Amino acid sequence: MLHSALINVMVKAARRAGRSLKRDLGEIENLQVSLKGPANFVSLADKRAEEMLYADLEKARPGYGFLGEEGGRREGSDKTHSWIVDPLDGTTNFLHGIPQFAISIALAREDTIIAGVIYNPANDELYIAERGKGAFLNDQRLRVAGRRKLSDCVIACGLPHIGRGDHELFRAEMTDIQNRVAGLRRFGAASLDLAFVAAGRLDGYWERNLSPWDIAAGLVLVREAGGFVTDLDRGDAPWTSGDIVAGNDAIHGELLRLLTAAASR
Repeated sequence: MLHSALINVMVKAARRAGRSLKRDLGEIENLQVSLKGPANFVSLADKRAEEMLYADLEKARPGYGFLGEEGGRREGSDKTHSWIVDPLDGTTNFLHGIPQFAISIALAREDTIIAGVIYNPANDELYIAERGKGAFLNDQRLRVAGRRKLSDCVIACGLPHIGRGDHELFRAEMTDIQNRVAGLRRFGAASLDLAFVAAGRLDGYWERNLSPWDIAAGLVLVREAGGFVTDLDRGDAPWTSGDIVAGNDAIHGELLRLLTAAASR
């Protein structure tokens, strides 16, 4: 399948960094005997992948800005375009040898995300989307699931961990939603949760306190697959607010209603 030059640039960068991460994943098992060793190793793998991505993207599109999880913001001469990159989304999964992690690359033009690539090198699943051109998984066109009743749906969520997030609020949200759905899932990589919504594997997803690099690529994927993505105030730029709700029109609306009610109590 033919893709635009922009998507080809993003895919090439993701695949090269992905080969590095896949080699690193193979080393994790040998490091599990040490508590300190794996964490340090993963941190280095994360940083190495980001530098590879920066080098490839800068070479292909000189002057674009770059916002990465590891290195922060790097200003470019082109003030209208910026890459938003997570070199290893799902770090804890990676640390434990769980093959649910991804490289996430998005491109913002001014305040709009125009393209996204999410790549899981562990299973070679490549999700791509470009504004106005659809969303794809390994060249197969994606559509969000069509289920309209929460009782038929599997919903993904974030799960605040020690020292982060409002645990009491999450428990209230989870209780309200858990009683109404076929199942709840927590996979540990926000970009892949959004990719799964775009692919129809999940019917909906919500999470709070995310960063732009967690959200940006998945946002365009879901929208190009016919889904709805907003923050919890129905704003259309959740990658700036950090809170996200995604699904088809019906499930997105139902989740927003339940989450708003839980937060107001």
